Amino acid sequence: MSGIKDKVVAITGASSGIGEATALLLAEHGARLVLGARRSERLAELVARIEQSGGTAVQIRTDVTRLEDMRALVALADERFGRLDVLVGNAGVGTLSPLDDLRTDEWDEMVDVNVKGVLHGIGAALPVFRAQGTGHFITTASTAAFRIVPSMAVYASTKFAVRALCEGLRQEAGDSLRVTTVSPGATATPFAEASANSRVRAEITRMRDELAIRPAAIARAVAFAIEQPAAVDVNEIVVRPTAQS
Repeated sequence: MSGIKDKVVAITGASSGIGEATALLLAEHGARLVLGARRSERLAELVARIEQSGGTAVQIRTDVTRLEDMRALVALADERFGRLDVLVGNAGVGTLSPLDDLRTDEWDEMVDVNVKGVLHGIGAALPVFRAQGTGHFITTASTAAFRIVPSMAVYASTKFAVRALCEGLRQEAGDSLRVTTVSPGATATPFAEASANSRVRAEITRMRDELAIRPAAIARAVAFAIEQPAAVDVNEIVVRPTAQS
């Protein structure tokens, strides 16, 4: 993974799960990291782990629903490292429930984090990438962006939107910027805990316990996209358990 060494990579949703695994893997291969999430204490612990292993990382509390927070994340990369090479937009929520539950506040949160959060990342990083003449957007979507199942209507809608945004961005990016969407299947993260519907939470927990892959598998997909030569743009990667239908 020599194409990763010394690249400056910002990661949202970095405090746990896929974001944490991605930060650890990229740090191992020499990336300089700017880590953002809402849980500052978890970020501090992660930065300490990376530094103890000889890596380089800084942190900033980041709520992707706030454009100013995303601008601050990008600005920190420039302040500490003089540039930003990759933005990994990984922050997301999945408060799954049937539409009949009418959890409208949760619907709003999924739109705000999963869709507006991606837009805020583009709004913050695109001018920087244009000025540099290079840059790479990597965004975490989901296999829910390909297949809708009960209780996932709103969540899947946000992930369909993410794929549409990223494809539109890719087409507008020109020959100097890269755009990658990574869509994980069932992954061993605390995802199920977000659902307030006990039946849905139990179903997701059962599936996770039976077949989920580790977050490190998704991190390797992110690393694969980053390490490609500048002229190679890996547009979409779907990573799911072999046993997932």
